[in-house]
Amino acid sequence: MTKSNLKKVKKSRVLLRLLLVLPVGFLPFYAVPSCQGQEVVDKMVATVNAGVRTDLITYSDLLWQLALQPNTSLANPNSADLNRALRLVIDQRLILQEAEKLPTISPTDEEIKNTRDQLVKLFPSAGEFQQRLLRVGLNSEKLNEILEQRVRIEKYLDFRFRNFVLISQTEVAAYYQDVYVPRLRSRSPGQIIPKLEDVRSEIEAILTESKIESDTDAFLDTARERAEIVMLNPV
Repeated sequence: MTKSNLKKVKKSRVLLRLLLVLPVGFLPFYAVPSCQGQEVVDKMVATVNAGVRTDLITYSDLLWQLALQPNTSLANPNSADLNRALRLVIDQRLILQEAEKLPTISPTDEEIKNTRDQLVKLFPSAGEFQQRLLRVGLNSEKLNEILEQRVRIEKYLDFRFRNFVLISQTEVAAYYQDVYVPRLRSRSPGQIIPKLEDVRSEIEAILTESKIESDTDAFLDTARERAEIVMLNPV
């Protein structure tokens, strides 16, 4: 695997965690109507930072989040799924509020199209992807808006964290000795251990993503502490 391709693969780990993967929820969720068809009766669920840049989160936002996640059932989503989706959407909104302060990272039409193409590939077929969108009432215009936000998040994380990550040779050597070699021996006994120089780029990419994840988590922890997140009664 080339260094360029490896970077792309590893880079997706942070974004998948923020955009697609459902993390452990931290907010109590209210009882909300189940998704039983294409027509959704929307409900207000929460606001993020009212008075600064008010972000209203609706029940539809949660359904759309679930619909864009592969291998996630849309049949009567339970409170745990909705709660996790809510946490994810809140995190996205907190990052977007910062990202939108930087007009220089505005997504291009080509970037949005590429993001859509990559997203569709995560599903069994383009037809199934379209069916999921129809089921939750997610039209093309709204999908493009969501994808535009996702690209903006990616570019902001690059600007805020990736461009400033420095990996020392000492860190690379320590990871090789303490993690890489023992893990390879455990998984593939008898396999020839590659020299450090042969896997240096791979290890640097792994350590870079690890630091970005750590920095992003710290950023979100601080953002949540400072944010005014108000839960609304959807009834």
